[in-house]
Amino acid sequence: MPVTRRSLLLATAALAAPRVQAAAGDRPTLPLWPGDPPGGGGPGGPVTIDGHGAISTIATPSLEVFVPARPNGAAMVVAGGGGYRRIEVEREARPAARWLAARGITAFVLAYRLPGEGWGAGPLAPLQDAQRALRVIRAVAGRYGLNPDRVGALGFSAGGHLMGLAATRSAFASYAPVDAADTLSVRPAEAALIYPVITLEPPYNRTSTRVQLVGHHPDPAASAEWSVEDHVRSRCPPIFLVQAEDDRIADVANSRIMAAACERAGVPVDLHIVADGGHGFAMGRPDTASAAWPKWYAAWLKANGALT
Repeated sequence: MPVTRRSLLLATAALAAPRVQAAAGDRPTLPLWPGDPPGGGGPGGPVTIDGHGAISTIATPSLEVFVPARPNGAAMVVAGGGGYRRIEVEREARPAARWLAARGITAFVLAYRLPGEGWGAGPLAPLQDAQRALRVIRAVAGRYGLNPDRVGALGFSAGGHLMGLAATRSAFASYAPVDAADTLSVRPAEAALIYPVITLEPPYNRTSTRVQLVGHHPDPAASAEWSVEDHVRSRCPPIFLVQAEDDRIADVANSRIMAAACERAGVPVDLHIVADGGHGFAMGRPDTASAAWPKWYAAWLKANGALT
């Protein structure tokens, strides 16, 4: 949906510059919500960072901004994985953001709420944050020299599940509007899902993503509701998929299921199945076939207008 000038001006005013905070390395961060997130609740205290740089206890969902030396007007929201128990920002999201910024794309690393941390919205909380993030990025487009119609999504593992939902459920209102930014579109221009969890249905339902979203013994209807492939429609944006045959966390069938759903709906899809790399190869694990995927992604981004 094109962003109108009026809606963009109203949204920009709602997200005025004083709300920007400094991030590590002098990168700005943008809080997603003007007050408490929808439904309230959540953890108290500071963010927890483990020994590998993954974060949890996220009381304030936000976007960390990676500004290129020469912005090309395109933007990307980046979601790390972690099974919805943590977010792999240092291993996955930030390396991807730096890669994008080096190519002129302004990257926004999403710190989304984790459903097991006491949020009133429960499993809806991450999707609310993803939809709000796309709107916030469009609202600040003028500040960063962005084209609001060129905001894409990139997600890894559970972050791939989240960005898959964002791409396929743009018609779903996950929360009531809170300010003028919520007049803007939640549909990404394109979505890349890297070793994603797609389905929560048997026999591919032995993932932390399934447990965190629908529990250990879910109703079949709940599993279907939170399975990305069940929401693919012709209006969905182009999809890029990469997964390794030897992925022991998210079965490679996930990407094949998503590609088949896209093909049935007439959605452009670019599927890459590599021989090895396992799970969590981020921007490519050296000496495995997974190391090649960023060049395929660059070509796909160029074909879709995000790289010039």
